[in-house]
Amino acid sequence: MTPAYLVLILGGAGLIVGSFVGLVSLRLPRGEDVVRGRSRCAGCDRPLPPWRLVPLLSYLASRGRCAACRAPIPPRYPLLELTCAGIGVWAALSQGTPLAAGLTALLGWQLLLIAVIDAEHFWLPDRLTLPLLATGLLAALALDHTAPIDAVIGAAAGFAGLWLLARAYRSLRGREGLGGGDPFLLAAGGAWVGWIGLPSVLLWASAAGLSLVAARVLTGHRVSGADRLPFGPFLAVGVWFTWLIGPLGLGL
Repeated sequence: MTPAYLVLILGGAGLIVGSFVGLVSLRLPRGEDVVRGRSRCAGCDRPLPPWRLVPLLSYLASRGRCAACRAPIPPRYPLLELTCAGIGVWAALSQGTPLAAGLTALLGWQLLLIAVIDAEHFWLPDRLTLPLLATGLLAALALDHTAPIDAVIGAAAGFAGLWLLARAYRSLRGREGLGGGDPFLLAAGGAWVGWIGLPSVLLWASAAGLSLVAARVLTGHRVSGADRLPFGPFLAVGVWFTWLIGPLGLGL
């Protein structure tokens, strides 16, 4: 399969996946079924017909408003669809085989969903992190990117490292410093990048977090040690770049 066809396939699949990501990111935190049940307008609660569910095109055709009540459609939906399409294109262009590209796209789509839910709700559900761990182990078996034994050790070390850090912080400071889902997310990341990639994941995550804090300071926002900051999106960034680039320093 030529790269051009792979770009079209994974980019188009990303639009469809992005629509599903938008649905799950709303329904899962509410405890709603993410598979069954018709999609409805948030303004008038009317079920949406199938032609109103076509990714991106339906949003553009309706000019961002419900056709029935003219309530604005949140831009998060087309943005998630475009982001997932971009992840699919990125995966197609960065990998040497269709299998590697497909698994890379799957990784990116899973990470995006997890990051969105944690950013909006400070919650990393096991229903998302454990499947990410499972697909990481499957990728280790299917590709030569990460050795299966390295993936298993990475998953164990990733979980143990953040779990012990969270316990130490709670003992020293008397309050929670990490969410309960963060060790599971780093375990999943370790399954994808192996134990040798874990330091790079944390370096990328720390850089992303510090960049956000710096941006808030530069834009005049007050920052204090008591501010809550979801770590999941930054870990997702770390896993993604470590998977694509490899562990930092090994190529020097």
